[in-house]
Amino acid sequence: MESNSLARTDKELAELYQRHADLVYRLCYIYLKNPVDAEDAVQSVFIKLIQSQMIFNDHEHEKAWLTVTTRNYCKDILKNWWRIRRVALDTLPEVPSWNGHESSGKVLARLLSLPEKYKTVLYLYYFEEYSVREVSEMLGHKESTIQTQLSRGRKLLKLDLGGNYLE
Repeated sequence: MESNSLARTDKELAELYQRHADLVYRLCYIYLKNPVDAEDAVQSVFIKLIQSQMIFNDHEHEKAWLTVTTRNYCKDILKNWWRIRRVALDTLPEVPSWNGHESSGKVLARLLSLPEKYKTVLYLYYFEEYSVREVSEMLGHKESTIQTQLSRGRKLLKLDLGGNYLE
């Protein structure tokens, strides 16, 4: 999104929101594991976008910026002492599937139970279809680290699911 002025029009903001709201919501849900908290986080991330007055080169640049900003925002929320004491993580709500694939809901539910370093990498690679290089740039890790996390995460999921969902 390139513009001569730093301020976006309401139409530009609405289009940007329509393009990326689902992505931001899914990422928030992956981290926060609660639909209400995820919705609040989506609002906060888009407010950060509006306040940043960031100029994007293209839609992929928008998506990458929103992915990193969402990840950082959710991690900050999870560090908050109030959140740590308030949420009982042993009760995980049913995760809705999307794109009409029943198995994707099952895989996503299991993905949420993995350690953060695996679930983030697996989600971005398989559900958002980023390449290893793109994931490494977004998360600030070497490509070899991302490949190792993908491999280990796949093994954990395969053990948990008892199938070949990610191969």
